[in-house]
Amino acid sequence: MPNNPIFVTKPTLAPLEEFTEILNGVWDRGILTHNGPLVQELEQEVCKKLNINHFVAVTNGTIAIQMAIKALGVKGEIITTPFTWVATLSAIQWEGCTPVFCDIEPDTLNIDPTQLEACITPNTVAIMPVHVFGNPCDVEAIDLIAKKYGLKVIYDAAHAIGSTYKGQSLLEYGNISATSLHATKLFNTAEGGACITKDLELFEKLKRIRFFGHDQKKAIVEEGFNGKVTEVHAALGLANLKYFDSVLKDRKAKYGIYKDALSGFEGISFQELKFGGANYSYFPIIFDSEEQLLNAEQLLNKEKVYPRRYFYPAVNTLEAIVTYKEMPIAEDIAKRILCLPLYYDLKEEEQEFIIQLLLKLKNS
Repeated sequence: MPNNPIFVTKPTLAPLEEFTEILNGVWDRGILTHNGPLVQELEQEVCKKLNINHFVAVTNGTIAIQMAIKALGVKGEIITTPFTWVATLSAIQWEGCTPVFCDIEPDTLNIDPTQLEACITPNTVAIMPVHVFGNPCDVEAIDLIAKKYGLKVIYDAAHAIGSTYKGQSLLEYGNISATSLHATKLFNTAEGGACITKDLELFEKLKRIRFFGHDQKKAIVEEGFNGKVTEVHAALGLANLKYFDSVLKDRKAKYGIYKDALSGFEGISFQELKFGGANYSYFPIIFDSEEQLLNAEQLLNKEKVYPRRYFYPAVNTLEAIVTYKEMPIAEDIAKRILCLPLYYDLKEEEQEFIIQLLLKLKNS
C-alpha cells in the first residue's frame, strides 16, 4: 500500500534550481509579459524540438482553440466529437459558433471520418477533431472531406504534443492545431497552450490576436484579446523542455508495462493506436460494462489510488449547454473507460501495486 495517494497524473517539473536560475534573468530585466525574450525563446526552442514551423504560445489550450476559430474567420456550424473535454465545446460556443456532433470510432476513440459527410450542412464552416489521448486521428481522410466541401480544419490537439503522423509532428496538420501546456500535459508551463500552423499569414494573425489585435507598430488592426504568456510561465517551459525526450521515453515504457500486464485481463480492451505516433500520454482501459469499471474504481480508491473517468459523461449529454443528440458509441465508451495513473514520477513499485490490484479484481 502506498504511503501517499496516487493520482491519475502529476506535473513533470524540472529541478527547482534550474527554474529559479532562469528566473534570475527575468528579475534582472524587469520584463514580465508583452512577448518577452523568454516567450520568444520558448517558441523557437519548441519549434526546434518538434521540427515545426510556427508555434504561438498563449495563456491556455482553450484560448488557443478560440484564437484558431477567430484567426480563420469562421462563423457557423463546427463539427466536433462528443468524446472530449468540455473546453472543446465551450471554445466553439464562446466564438459564436454552433457545435455539431459526429460520433467516434469505438477502437481509436477519435471522430469517425465515415460519419462526417452526413453531418455537413450548408451552415458547416469547419471540422474540429480531437486527437484523443494523443492518438492521431485519420488526418488524411479528414483532409479529403474538408477539401471536398471547402471546410477549415482545426485540430484540438490538447493531448498531442510529441505525437507524430508518418514521422511528422501531428501538430502540423489541419489549418491550425491548438495544443495545451497545462500542468497535466507531457510538456507544461503550469498553465498554457499554443496555436500551430504552417501558414505564415495565419501565424502573424495569431500573434496579433493574442495581443489585443496590435500589429508590430502597436496599431490596432483587428479584433483581438489578451492571450499573452508571462515570462514566468515561459521560464518554467524552458526548464521543463530539457526533459521532454526523457518524459516521452518514460511514458512509452510505463504504457507498455501496463499493457503487457493487463493484456490477458478478460473484460477489458485498449484504445487502438491505428496510425502509430501516439505520445502515450494517458493509459485508458475500456471495461466490458460500467459495473466492472465502478468495481475497479472502488477497489483502487480504497487503496488510495485515484484513476479518472476521462471523458465522462460524453459532452453531447451536457444539456445545460447543448441540445442533446444521441451519440451511441461515444456515450457507451464514456461509461466504460478509465484512465490509470501515468506520469514521470510514478514509481515502479507504485505501478506494480496498481497492476496487482486490477489483477486481484480479475481473479475475484
